[in-house]
Amino acid sequence: MILVIGHGYVGAALAEHLEKLGRAVVAVNRSLDEETEYPLVAADVSSAASVSSLADSLETAPEAIVHCASSSRGGPDAYRAVFLDGIGNLRASFPGVPIVFTSSTSVYGQTDGSVVTENSPTEPDRETSRILVEAEELVCEGGGVALRLAGIYGPARSIYLKRILEGTAKIESGEVSRHVNQIHRDDIVGAVLHVIDSGLEKACFNVADDTPMTQREVYEKLAEFFEKPHPPEAAPDKNRKRAWTDKIVSNAALRATGWAPLYPSFLKALEKDEALVPSVQEMVEGD
Repeated sequence: MILVIGHGYVGAALAEHLEKLGRAVVAVNRSLDEETEYPLVAADVSSAASVSSLADSLETAPEAIVHCASSSRGGPDAYRAVFLDGIGNLRASFPGVPIVFTSSTSVYGQTDGSVVTENSPTEPDRETSRILVEAEELVCEGGGVALRLAGIYGPARSIYLKRILEGTAKIESGEVSRHVNQIHRDDIVGAVLHVIDSGLEKACFNVADDTPMTQREVYEKLAEFFEKPHPPEAAPDKNRKRAWTDKIVSNAALRATGWAPLYPSFLKALEKDEALVPSVQEMVEGD
């Protein structure tokens, strides 16, 4: 049985995929507001007592735990509770069970457009990203794996696609355009299962597609795909919620273990994922 902590965008897709494969799965969320084909139970990963009760309630011990719970875009306190406390609580209540932790490429603070690998310095300027680095260390100390996810997109989720379709996209002006690293939700699910089934341990891996693009390229290619004019230019917003970085995330290490993305590029996903464009278009029309 695989225990999935967090039933959000990635966690729900992972649990649904496992159920379709006929594999035992139990999903955990703080609130229960939907019906599922698999067991969905309530627990708070940030509470030691709640995680302990969860462990006692399970009929069988999990072969692996996937921590993909969200901090709900909270600040440092929320990150510590969900990630640091949460991983500590899981290790205490499920000793010896490997944890796969969905971290983020925000742990890399590089701003020079360089290629980053798992051996590159992780010195982000934001406290939340520094907390992720600490959480990764806890996971690896316990024999688990941290997956550093690039920007997530997929059905009903793509900020670049949404802005193009609604006509609000703006290309960041300047001589240098920062790089955009992305990964499709289904490829995250595939990476998680690959790590579990391959028995990988005590490591961090970047999870990104094969085709990093500059922000300018993303919008220009999208405009051409939909036969729209290129978006106007505007000064970059360096006060945005995500840290201001510029790097090319290498997926070579994970690829070397046998994983490969279903969608090697954002543009390929536009062509091959039949749900991607219609679902985002529906979001635009519903706003």
